[in-house]
Amino acid sequence: MLVEHIILALIIILGLSLLAQPVARWSRMPFASVLVVFGFIASELVVYTGIDTGIRADNFQSIIFYVFIPVLVFESAYNLDKQELRKNIIVILSLAIIAMLLTCIIAAVLLFYGIGHEAGFPWIAALITGAVLAATDPVAVIVKLREIKAPRRIIVLLEGESLFNDATAIVLFSLFLSMATAVQADISTVAVDSLPDIASRFLSIFFGGILTGLFVGLIAGLMLKFIEQALLKGVMSLVVAYGSYMLAEYCGVSGVMSTLLAALSFSVLEQKNESLDESLQVKSATSHISGNRYLWDVLAHVANVSVFIVMGAVITLAMFEQRWLAMLIAILSLVVARAVSVYGLMLCFSLFKKLEVPFAVQTVMVWSGLRGAVTLALALSLPVTLDYWWTIQSIAFGVVMFSLFVQAPTVSILARRLLKSEQDQR
Repeated sequence: MLVEHIILALIIILGLSLLAQPVARWSRMPFASVLVVFGFIASELVVYTGIDTGIRADNFQSIIFYVFIPVLVFESAYNLDKQELRKNIIVILSLAIIAMLLTCIIAAVLLFYGIGHEAGFPWIAALITGAVLAATDPVAVIVKLREIKAPRRIIVLLEGESLFNDATAIVLFSLFLSMATAVQADISTVAVDSLPDIASRFLSIFFGGILTGLFVGLIAGLMLKFIEQALLKGVMSLVVAYGSYMLAEYCGVSGVMSTLLAALSFSVLEQKNESLDESLQVKSATSHISGNRYLWDVLAHVANVSVFIVMGAVITLAMFEQRWLAMLIAILSLVVARAVSVYGLMLCFSLFKKLEVPFAVQTVMVWSGLRGAVTLALALSLPVTLDYWWTIQSIAFGVVMFSLFVQAPTVSILARRLLKSEQDQR
């Protein structure tokens, strides 16, 4: 993909995103849904005119993993309300790790036996698909929940779960993908990993990324004391986001977990420095933290709209003609897996008054478990050398379409009725 093609594609993507905003308001559809439609229409027009954009399926892996993923993860962690995170950390981590792993496993089992074609869709393909679908992205429903003034705790739980389970799902996806590509490379010499081996590799990658991210975030946070210019502090945040990711990848651990922990530790130290400056009355009139948040809001917006428009661009009618049954099986499997994991986990917390989550809130959370940018990013990053890459990508696109055009528009109706009923009962 040539540089001029990348620049042209970026211009088109940003232009379409500007048009999508008023269309989304007029049609009352989620912004992401409109982006997908615009991407599909634009790609069809380009194909019709015979223009070669240079976009290919095998272009996406490096761009997704080394450009978009660090931005999406860092922005979510950087802007997250740290006080609310601290209050709900036990529930959030349980949802992000235990519930995510349950969702991945249950969905993989149901998909494997539902599709029932071991030669074309083996166990490793089902596990990769489960990991791809396990990452939640509630951005489209958070706006709706805020509009109906839903309890703050629901929004914090959904945002926190999405942040941490995105990272966990990407680690799991990378692990399964490395196993699949190794088998694909030479099936005769690759031994099948045992469950303890898989668990050991997962933990080493997971916690190795955590330690790397903490190291980078703490070092950069301490360096902020010697930087006064707001512009340079913004540059520092960019170095932290991409530097933590690249360092972790070089060390063979999770770049996503590294970026996540780097963002959290960096933002906490940044806020402490800001508070210290205020107490010493040396702070300028404009907060550099708000400037950094604006910077990351813009970068995350570009990354999000790019992923959704690219999804629309690579969607083909053949996906729905040839893989419609696999999509339906995946949607049903994921809804079941999400319900079992959330309700089951919340049942354990019902024994503790401070951690208890009302059943109405649980139901809203089950239906609000949308799949979005991260699921698309992982699906688009699949290497085309895998025999079943197109099946997984088609399933992922079908699930995201269901999230955007069914779940997102109806979640506010469900939340309004359930939460009102709960308040009436109280």
